[in-house]
Amino acid sequence: MRAIYTAELEALGHDLAAMSRLVGSAVDRAATALLTVDVPLAEEVIAADHDIDALERNLDERCVLLIAQQQPVATDLRVVISSLRMSASLERMGDLARHLAELTRLRYPASAVPEPFRDLFSQMHQGAVRIAGELTTVLESRDVAMAEAIDADDDLLDRLHNETFAATLSGEHPLSPQQVVDVTLAARYFERFGDHAVSVASRVVYLVTGTEYIHH
Repeated sequence: MRAIYTAELEALGHDLAAMSRLVGSAVDRAATALLTVDVPLAEEVIAADHDIDALERNLDERCVLLIAQQQPVATDLRVVISSLRMSASLERMGDLARHLAELTRLRYPASAVPEPFRDLFSQMHQGAVRIAGELTTVLESRDVAMAEAIDADDDLLDRLHNETFAATLSGEHPLSPQQVVDVTLAARYFERFGDHAVSVASRVVYLVTGTEYIHH
């Protein structure tokens, strides 16, 4: 029975890594669709979000069963509770990628990203994909040092988000009210994506070291 229990705990980690890989693919394709006005690609991202949601529901149900049937304590209980919280953050990251795809579809045939903002959003795209890849590494290997890389890339997304917001207010690039809303929302989706990644990485660090990583 103990071997089965241990295997179930390990399976939680595998499923979290699988969710992270799906989230990384989602944000990559969603950002590509946003920048290229690729509606079929955006539709794929929207449809694939159901897979991430299904993984979260399955993982959460198994966590509840483990608590009810095995009554885990100490480290094992932290693993189960942390898995519940990490799956929620990963699911939210998938939702944020879906929101980018939905914005692409909503504005078609126009682009939700005005030309003067394309470079900023290209950088956000690259940063989000990099964060997602680092997060998968953290979940697969529990590499505590990688959490610092996620933190640094999240700082980049925060900076780009602030630059985007400042640019919309500067008046340097005349924008319609709708464009201001679209740019603000899209930048916010990227910024929140990074925040959730930091949250997941912090949980992993806590499981490994017993000390929660503090985002600076």
